[in-house]
Amino acid sequence: MVVVTGQNKASGHPGDAMSTSDAEDDFQEPATPTATQAEHSLSLLPQQFPEVVPLNVGGMHFTTRLSTLRRYEDTMLSAMFSGRHYIPTDAEGRYFIDRDGTFFGDVLNFLRSGDLPPRERVRSVYKEAQYYSIGPLLESLEELQPLKGEKVRQAFLGLMPYYKDHLERIVEIAKLRAMQRKARFAKLKICVFKEEMPITPYECPLFNSLRFERSEGEAKLFEHHCEVDVSFGPWEAVADVYDLLHCIVTDLSSRGITVDHQCIGVCDKHLINHYYCKRPIYEFKITWW
Repeated sequence: MVVVTGQNKASGHPGDAMSTSDAEDDFQEPATPTATQAEHSLSLLPQQFPEVVPLNVGGMHFTTRLSTLRRYEDTMLSAMFSGRHYIPTDAEGRYFIDRDGTFFGDVLNFLRSGDLPPRERVRSVYKEAQYYSIGPLLESLEELQPLKGEKVRQAFLGLMPYYKDHLERIVEIAKLRAMQRKARFAKLKICVFKEEMPITPYECPLFNSLRFERSEGEAKLFEHHCEVDVSFGPWEAVADVYDLLHCIVTDLSSRGITVDHQCIGVCDKHLINHYYCKRPIYEFKITWW
């Protein structure tokens, strides 16, 4: 038979009873959260927005309805003001978007009533539409000039996959030559040809074709590289040499580069017998300052 007695007497050993300090440790009050912890916890809560939303976009102030910002679901603005993300406010309580607000008004006008910007602002508003991922605005702008014309131009330039690389080569060569000569400008020779032209007036009847098609063996006889810095061509399209020259000058000018060009003749390189290359050669003058 087991006899159970009352409470054990203190034995005096350290492990037999809980010390006063241990008991105090077990019953410590929870620590007060720091300001950083409180802010972090607050940011995790769903954010509530008023029906009329005051905005500060890069220092420019706007006011619009919450429903306007949420007009299209798959946009950055709709996601930002969905309540799932924390949007900081400025000293006046306006919701802050760290983005240049110059063309934000055009974005709001489209979200409000579908209004589109005038031609001179189309490219700039298009960049904002890309940033905010507003698909309907992007589609509408792509049907306006100059973006619609740019799509046609890019379709033509797509025939020359090397176009951008050659454009960079023009810039690099011009920069190096100007630096070496310590000059304001540099000149380059550029060949631009749409198709292989008759090399002499006598070649046309020999090949009996408006496109001057040659056999593989005949084509190799005329293969050569003109002595120029950069060469564009050939391509098959209605657009001609002057159209490509316009593209080159336009793209260089858009980068702030001053360009002048003129035709200085033809290659005139002797190939075989009485055949000479008649590809046109243009002199490009790139002015740096």
